[in-house]
Amino acid sequence: MSWRAHAKLTLSLHIAGVRPDGYHLIDAEMVSLELHDLLTFDDRSATTLHATGPFATGMPLDGTNLVARALDLAGHHADVSIDKRIPHGGGLGGGSTDAATALRWGGFGTSPNGLARAGALGADIPFCLIGGRARVTGIGEIVDPLPHQPRSITLIIPPLQVSTPAVYRAWDELGAKARTGVRNDLEAAALVVQPQLARWRDEVLRQIGIAPTLAGSGATWFVEGEVASDLTGLSARGATILQTHTVDAERATGPGV
Repeated sequence: MSWRAHAKLTLSLHIAGVRPDGYHLIDAEMVSLELHDLLTFDDRSATTLHATGPFATGMPLDGTNLVARALDLAGHHADVSIDKRIPHGGGLGGGSTDAATALRWGGFGTSPNGLARAGALGADIPFCLIGGRARVTGIGEIVDPLPHQPRSITLIIPPLQVSTPAVYRAWDELGAKARTGVRNDLEAAALVVQPQLARWRDEVLRQIGIAPTLAGSGATWFVEGEVASDLTGLSARGATILQTHTVDAERATGPGV
C-alpha cells in the first residue's frame, strides 16, 4: 500500500518574536494541498531509500534525508520508495510531509510532546502530521486545527532555490523594514536573498492582474483561483505551474491509497 504525503502551503505568515536561542516565533495559517508524493514502506532491519518521479533528481537518499531521520525517531527501519511529485526547494514542505508520513506509518503520536519532538526534525513536520487547515504558532510545534475551507490554488514555482536560514537572517537584518503589510512577513527578506523572485512576481501580476503571495520563505508564488492556463508562457521560461486545491485533514492524513 502506498501512503500519500500531501504538500503544505503557508497562506499567511507573521513573525511574532525571536526566542533567546535565536529561533523565530511564528503565527501562520497553513493548509494541505491535493498535490502529494507517494511513499511505500517495507519493514527491514535497516533503512534504505529510493526515489522516482518528476522531482526525484537531487533528492538525498542517505541518512540526512528527513524520512530516514523520522523513521529513527519512530523506532523503525524500512525500505522506502518515494514517488516524488512535490517540487523540492519551493517552500511546499515536500521533505517535511514525507517525514510526517514516515512518522504516521511508524505509529508516531500527535500529542503536544510528540509534535515538539517531530518539530525538532523540521518546523513544518508537526503541521504535516495534523494536516488540513490550521493556525501554527511557536516555532511550528503548536498546531491548532481550523475548519476546512475549499480553495483552488495555482502554484508558480520558479527555477530558483532560496535558503530558509538565509531568509530568516535577512529578516533579522531588515528589522522593521521587513514588515511591508503583505500576508507573509518573510517576503521582503526573501527578495533580498533572491532578487530574481521579484521578476517572477511581477510577471504573474502582468499576465493575470493579480499579485501573487510568496509561500513561506520561497521560492513558490501562489494565487487563489484556477489561473494556470493563463500562465503557460512562464513554463517555457523554466517555471513549474501547478493547479491544485486544498484538502481536509482526513484526506491529508489518510492511511494510503
